[in-house]
Amino acid sequence: MQLVKKYEIQSKQKIIDFLNSQPAGRIASIDKDGYPQVIPMNFVYFNDAIYMHSHPFGEKLDNIRRNPSVGFEVDQHVCFLPSYYFHPTDASQADTLYISVVIKGRAEIVEDREEKAKALNALMEKYQKEGRYEALDAEMPVVEEVAIIKVIPSDMRGKYKIGQHWARPYRLKMAKNIIMREGLENAKPVLAIMGIKVASDGNLEIEQDPVM
Repeated sequence: MQLVKKYEIQSKQKIIDFLNSQPAGRIASIDKDGYPQVIPMNFVYFNDAIYMHSHPFGEKLDNIRRNPSVGFEVDQHVCFLPSYYFHPTDASQADTLYISVVIKGRAEIVEDREEKAKALNALMEKYQKEGRYEALDAEMPVVEEVAIIKVIPSDMRGKYKIGQHWARPYRLKMAKNIIMREGLENAKPVLAIMGIKVASDGNLEIEQDPVM
């Protein structure tokens, strides 16, 4: 994936933090006819790999056994920016704020029960933060009943456009446009990603430059 430097996420830790903040990713494997098969999956980044749990039978598992080279992608749509933010009539000026990570790697179906249990516990920690469950161990039957897919990245790149390329006054101008279109409450999560805070008097304040 070719990236413009100003849009590339420079920090590996920020890539990992972004991955584990997102509810779903998409794994792409190659089917028996040579076509990409893209499947949305729950996942966790854990011990330098992507882990997913799956039904023990299915096409994606057959694909991985036949060809372990896969892609994995996660993205967050932050906000659509209509063309009239930038030009009165030119529709080509429309844009989008977003964050994305694309991984190329080697997939395998985990057989080791200890590793499977650790992966399942990491998934539970991500998705059920409130707890209220018994941690799994390798001897539990459920560990044998599910498949665990592991993707070991050979290349992992992140890209983001959340206003970091705008000068501060222009970013505040865009923030006001977003509030006018989306409403204040809907705009607040977008502004937070852009590093902008709504003060108690309603004014906008830049808390930090949104660098990843």
